[in-house]
Amino acid sequence: MMCPLCQTEDAIKLFYTDKDREYFQCQTCKLVFVPSAHYLSTEEEKARYDTHQNSYEDPKYRAFLSRLFIPMQNRLAPGSRGLDFGSGPGPTLSVMFEEVGHSMALYDHFYAPNPAVLDAPYDFITATEVVEHLHYPRIELDRLWTILTPGGILGIMTQLVPEHDTFAQWYYKRDPTHVCFFSRKTFEWLATQWHAVLICEENDVMLLEKQSDQIR
Repeated sequence: MMCPLCQTEDAIKLFYTDKDREYFQCQTCKLVFVPSAHYLSTEEEKARYDTHQNSYEDPKYRAFLSRLFIPMQNRLAPGSRGLDFGSGPGPTLSVMFEEVGHSMALYDHFYAPNPAVLDAPYDFITATEVVEHLHYPRIELDRLWTILTPGGILGIMTQLVPEHDTFAQWYYKRDPTHVCFFSRKTFEWLATQWHAVLICEENDVMLLEKQSDQIR
């Protein structure tokens, strides 16, 4: 078995088992993940996302996204170019950034499947409640990091995996589309790999800043 993030093969241990799925943890990057045998089909996965009722007109949803929006906005130059990766059926974060003068592109595997936007450079990239769904996190995150301009910021929002003794009651793992679970140590591993500056804004909001001397 290979870790889907760091691709280590000899450091995987069983982390937890319930009646529906097994969860393994990589001892190198500390990612907790579900084997591909437990993945939903493409049709099942999209059907679940189709039930989401998020809207840019919903003040509660805006408040939720503001936990990432505010710290990122405070670090952006006026008129920055951004990408909302995994924008979902009701793009909202992109609207919030456009309202303050930034330009935004959208990419979503199901709702905005435009691969051309993944070839352009961006000053900032957001991925809110996305990374836990990724089947190939190493490939997809490395691609985002590549198109981020030097000095740019990748903002990620995801619930961090709890300690083993509380994992059984953790609501986040019950969503069958959630297959990768990150910890603070996982983000620290990513930052080391990318030579990035890691900024932990809240327990579920991580900003990774690309050093200005890094090339794309």
